[in-house]
Amino acid sequence: MHILLVEDDPDTADFICAGLTQHNARVQHCSNAEQAMLSASATHFDVIIFDRLLPNMDGLDAVRILRASKVKTPIIMLTALSDTADRVAGLEAGADDYLVKPFAFAELYARLKALARRQPLRTDTQELSLGELRLNRTSRQVFRAGQEIELMPKEYQILEYMMQNPEQLITKTMLLEQVWGFSFDPKTSLVQTHVSRLRNKLDKPFAFDMIKTIRGSGYLLTGHSDD
Repeated sequence: MHILLVEDDPDTADFICAGLTQHNARVQHCSNAEQAMLSASATHFDVIIFDRLLPNMDGLDAVRILRASKVKTPIIMLTALSDTADRVAGLEAGADDYLVKPFAFAELYARLKALARRQPLRTDTQELSLGELRLNRTSRQVFRAGQEIELMPKEYQILEYMMQNPEQLITKTMLLEQVWGFSFDPKTSLVQTHVSRLRNKLDKPFAFDMIKTIRGSGYLLTGHSDD
């Protein structure tokens, strides 16, 4: 693995670098967010380890900038902030995983391997369609029966993933992994809340519901009515 480590604490950085080197990983270390953003934009890494509390810039802001700059490298955030709200903020900013300090190196390494294995969403097809629903991945516009539906970013990502897997069961775990990049269950109603909002926009004004709830299992996107 080729890893970018963004960590200002020298002891923590040395600990992580030593552990990764023992596993034959290549590590580039940056001690500030500005330097890290330049490196992440210029070089391909398999995973980025980003400390949350950095001098001069919050790690959250740096991750947001990277994502806005179309840097899709998986990111795991390290932080001493352990509240659920902090974890959710990190993931909403664009991180793929979140690990609270102090941590066991074995857990960090296992999460890095999992992130490195993750495949990004397919981007080969620029337009997806299902029944009267159409999604343009270039303009990020969504239309149902010719009527444009305005979606928030996470709503769009959920729908895009569902349209890549039409007429198939999509579980909460699949959405957490593919849309939020979670490798764990945050024990919140995050998925239900966003799917509910998406359903209100996608289905309520129209003749039939395209998003079906499979009780106890997940969701299914269909292009036809049950009638």
